[in-house]
Formats: sequence, structure tokens, C-alpha cells
Amino acid sequence: MSLRLALDHITVVDAAPLDLVDAAQGAGCAGLCLFMEPMAVLPDMPHFDLYGSPAARADLKASMSDAGISLDLAYPFTLTGRSTISDFRPALDVAAELGAPLVNLLIYDRDENRRAENFAAFADLAEAAGLGVALEFYPVSHIRSLAEALALVSLLGRPGRVGVNVDLLHLMRSGGSLAELAAAPAGSILFAQIADGPLACVEESLDVEASSRRWLAGEGAFDVAGFVRALPEGCPISVEIPQEQALRAGLSRADRARRAVDSVRAVLAD
Repeated sequence: MSLRLALDHITVVDAAPLDLVDAAQGAGCAGLCLFMEPMAVLPDMPHFDLYGSPAARADLKASMSDAGISLDLAYPFTLTGRSTISDFRPALDVAAELGAPLVNLLIYDRDENRRAENFAAFADLAEAAGLGVALEFYPVSHIRSLAEALALVSLLGRPGRVGVNVDLLHLMRSGGSLAELAAAPAGSILFAQIADGPLACVEESLDVEASSRRWLAGEGAFDVAGFVRALPEGCPISVEIPQEQALRAGLSRADRARRAVDSVRAVLAD
């Protein structure tokens, strides 16, 4: 199974944006998924400033163009109960400037009515910037499963523009199935992320596993090839396999990226 793959930023979490382009190119990826700003929850991510520096954005665009690599998905966008939707406009504008077709959205808001209203308002703001929205479910967020994500995006009725980002790790940890994924309505699955892992989380928390201790494809119990088959044809896919142990051991960004991407290709070639 030959597939176009993108490199996710947390696979090489210590990469600044230009380093991420180099790592993606070295791993033979056609795209990348970019954190447009460093986050405190990812302490190994270096400092950089894309929002405040037009020159940094221009350099990144030129680097991606020279490498023949696209920006497939832009992070980080998170809705909470205290979010003001208009505050997202500058970041959405930067994502659009960098050429992203989609932005990733997580929701941490216990109030069902408010999160539905804010989700719709965020989608409107993204649409005005020419961007689609991929809602990522995550068992520790307030959109915990594929079913909950599908229910929320269905309220907007914008297939192909507002849909779901399915991370295989989150699908497994939320008790979802490949059959459930394959049965998702047309136009509702907009992005997918690949990692492997054990049947049950053996880390101290789901957060730790997700952000830094995923397994290479083929090392765990997940049906990676079946996951890809269950996706809609042409669904963009990224390799999201952060491995803190390899980082601490001094394995280079290039080697970590190649190892992660090659593990996915090997599984899909079987």
C-alpha cells in the first residue's frame, strides 16, 4: 500500500519550523503538520515566533516550496469555556498565509450548548479565512470519542469543510473501532494520524502516552493497515509518533523522523 504521508510536528518535537521541513524532506514526506507556536505542555519544543515575524513566515513558506512540501494541518487551536472566538483570528490568518487547508481543533468545555455554539462560530471564522476545520477527539478532552465528534460536526452540515481528525491512538483509547470509522458519513473524516501502541495504556497517563511515548508502527497491537483501509479515499494522513526515549538517547531529528515514517511504510507494504 503506497501512500502520501505527512510528518507531524510532535514526532520531532524538538524541531523549529525550518527544522521540521528538513526532517519531513529527509523522511520522504510530502507534507507536514505544524505547531505554529510552541506550547508549555511540549517543553522540548524550541522557542520560535511565526505570529510576530513576517520574515519567519516568509522563510518557512520558501523552505516548504523549495522542498516541495505542503502544510497539511495547522495547530494549536483549543476551545475552552473561556474562549473568545474573535481571539483566534490572527492565528487563523497565519495558518491561511502559510497555505494550510485545515486547522486542528480540540475542545475542553463541559457545557454542551456553549461548546456547540462556539464550535459553529469558530468554524465560521475559519471559513472566512479560507480554512477547513478538523475536530480532534481525545479521551481526556470534552469531545472524547469518534461518535461524539461526528455528532458535533453533523450539527453544522458542512461535509468536506468541517469534519473530524481521527488519531488512531485516540480511537483505540476511546474504545472506538475500525468498523465505526469505516461507517462514518461521507465527507466527515478530513484527516488521520497514525501511531501504534499496546492494547491498554501502560503509561502513567493518556496525556503522557499521546504526547511523548507512542510506539512505532508494527511494534504494537493496533491494526495500522486496517485503519488506513477504513479511511475515505484520499484522506490526508500524518505520522504522529513522538518517542521521548529516542530523543533522550540522542537520536537525531532526521533519524527519528525516518524511523517513524519508515515504520508506517513497512506496515503498509506488507
